[in-house]
Amino acid sequence: MAHADTIVAAATPPGRGGVGIVRLSGPKVPEYAAVLLGDLPAPRRATIAAFRDAGGEPIDVGLALFFPGPKSYTGEHVLELHGHGGPVVVEALVARAVELGARRAQPGEFTQRAFLNDKIDLAQAEAVADLIDAGSAQAARAAMRSLQGEFSAMVQGLVEAVIDLRAFVEAAIDFPEEEIDFLAAEELTSRLELVRTHLDSVEKSAKQGRVLRDGITVVIAGRPNAGKSSLLNRLAGYDAAIVTPIAGTTRDVVRERLDIDGMPLHVLDTAGLRENAADEVEQEGMRRTRAEMARADRVLFVIDTAADPLARAFAEERDSLPPGVPVTLVLNKCDLSSGVPMADTITMTGPRWLPISARTGDGLPLLREHLKQCMGYVLPEAGTVSARSRHLDALTVARRHVEEAARQLTEMRAGELVAEELRLAQRALDEITGTFSSDDLLGRIFGSFCIGK
Repeated sequence: MAHADTIVAAATPPGRGGVGIVRLSGPKVPEYAAVLLGDLPAPRRATIAAFRDAGGEPIDVGLALFFPGPKSYTGEHVLELHGHGGPVVVEALVARAVELGARRAQPGEFTQRAFLNDKIDLAQAEAVADLIDAGSAQAARAAMRSLQGEFSAMVQGLVEAVIDLRAFVEAAIDFPEEEIDFLAAEELTSRLELVRTHLDSVEKSAKQGRVLRDGITVVIAGRPNAGKSSLLNRLAGYDAAIVTPIAGTTRDVVRERLDIDGMPLHVLDTAGLRENAADEVEQEGMRRTRAEMARADRVLFVIDTAADPLARAFAEERDSLPPGVPVTLVLNKCDLSSGVPMADTITMTGPRWLPISARTGDGLPLLREHLKQCMGYVLPEAGTVSARSRHLDALTVARRHVEEAARQLTEMRAGELVAEELRLAQRALDEITGTFSSDDLLGRIFGSFCIGK
């Protein structure tokens, strides 16, 4: 897809640094390069040059790299100016390109052009952002695999299996005069089962990839002085939150991003919950606690077993906890108590409970394993890829149509309906790689990118 305009943006973060990179892409790049540099650099070769303003004075001196289209990141002519990393210098270079006729790039527009010019598919484009935002080495490796096309290849293999099945069903529809009942053939059932098995495999990998990318948001809640902040500090490995014997020390939400064996963990320490707030500040803190619990993937409700061995605090708060958010009882200060709450207080049908000591660290390994199990997370394998929630949504839609196709086949022998369900399944899968995509979807995806990417 040819674009008439040429775009420009800083490709390095704002602020001071050793190197600042300004990137241009579009049909006018050779023309602008000749004006900026005095000559067009040799393709794909770093060339030292002065970057000049309108009066011919040097703005900076650095390296220029010219990538003629279509053999470039965007598929268009691309120029990169590698200069000194001062914000004034970088902005002066961007402004000079705009003065020549370039337009400032929108977020993710360089990668969007790479997608529109068939340099990468949509899943690979998203992997670019995932690689930049990776919170652990495992997440970075998974994003790199997706960027190299491994996830796209898995999805494409599934698409081809659905297409083969569609072709078989539609052949049966097109030749009704044949004596053989194609819809009753064992081969069709076998192919349908193959699609289901393939879908299971891709879905399992995508779920693992989504956890590796997004992780889990955990809210630590409970009564004042139950040890919530101490638990956060123990999980973080340093004093992220203030800990004092004074009840109500934590008034606002304290957020920490951690990782457990590569799984991102967003932990929120919150104000203690009690019936009578000391003042309006503590009351607002409790309101924020309840708001964060409603948005969490899991609540760790901390009990001070030394002061509350029967876990009455949880019994009193249980009905006011957000429905649908799973709860784990963390029985803190087990080193100071004689045991755990009675069986009639926490029954087998109640929430999972784990005894720990935030002071000594006892029980923390079990808590970490518990959080991984809650998300279905295992140590990433060599082939783990990065995936997003929208990928899982598309796979869920595809599964629903495949299952409906199976029902139509076995119950109704309705070939046309089977073919239509398979077509809809294929369409859902095509949304993952962008073979089928709406402008709104592209806007949401690329709008989340940084400007220079």
